[in-house]
Amino acid sequence: MSEEDENCDIIVIGAGPAGLTAGIYSSWLGLRTLVLEVGAAGGRALQAARIENFPGFEEGITGSELAAKMSRQATRLGARIENATDVIGLDVDGRVKRVTTREGTYSALALIISTGTQRRKLLVPGDAEFLGRGVSYCAVCDGPFFRNAAVAVVGGGPEAVTDALFLAGLAKSVTVVTHEKDSELKGKLKEKFQDKPNVEVIEGQLVAILGEQVVKSIRILEHDARREVEKEVRGVFVALGGVPMTEIVRKAGIETDKNGYLIVDRLQRTSVEGVFAAGDCTCGGMQVVTAAGEGAMAAMKASAYVRRSRAQK
Repeated sequence: MSEEDENCDIIVIGAGPAGLTAGIYSSWLGLRTLVLEVGAAGGRALQAARIENFPGFEEGITGSELAAKMSRQATRLGARIENATDVIGLDVDGRVKRVTTREGTYSALALIISTGTQRRKLLVPGDAEFLGRGVSYCAVCDGPFFRNAAVAVVGGGPEAVTDALFLAGLAKSVTVVTHEKDSELKGKLKEKFQDKPNVEVIEGQLVAILGEQVVKSIRILEHDARREVEKEVRGVFVALGGVPMTEIVRKAGIETDKNGYLIVDRLQRTSVEGVFAAGDCTCGGMQVVTAAGEGAMAAMKASAYVRRSRAQK
């Protein structure tokens, strides 16, 4: 790496929709921008078979196509994107922020953290095989493809309830499988389904997803009866929660909430001056469009911070 590569104005950690938008905005504003991504640019958006609700694409667009367009736009405007780059340490105590990777150390006046979340995987037979062919980890993204079909939601917490209520307005029937024996789906949370006659709750563990080219049914082990039942469904929506990828951030002294999400204000500022955050790692809207909006805000405020910092030097 050259000296110019290693010393830039803004470093963006994570190249999902939030990080790519931050890269677009900060480079468009004339700042030397480096975007570091542990995998491939696009993040979880790459898993979206079709995105129907992103403004400007009236016919919809695949997640990989959208990610490629955003990546090319950021690069055209001057951002440098480093894929397959694993961040292993942060030093954010001083005026200059340092990011350590397995390849070396980069420095900048401002950081934008957009590491996203890792969805808790179902890890049962058929989960990986039918991903994008009936299995989804985003009800809002993919729910409209299952209008008037029988679907299942796997999970026993608030996220599963939200997904089931959303799908109840689209699907013919919704089967909620709590999956874990001690789920939160009790009392007032369960009462939310009282006026939804097409929602059924099964206290049981989903043990397999079955099908051929697409999902055809699921197999459930009922907790109390200890028997397996099979239900015909065309879609399986996994809502087991997300795990924010913020352990390194927490070790650097940046405040997170009890679930590990970064705490930010309305300007996407974290508890450390000069460090901003955007996207799913802040537990925002968990949508591509909201991640992009947060990325734009973070980049604009980070850019203003860099200019002030330079002027005060």
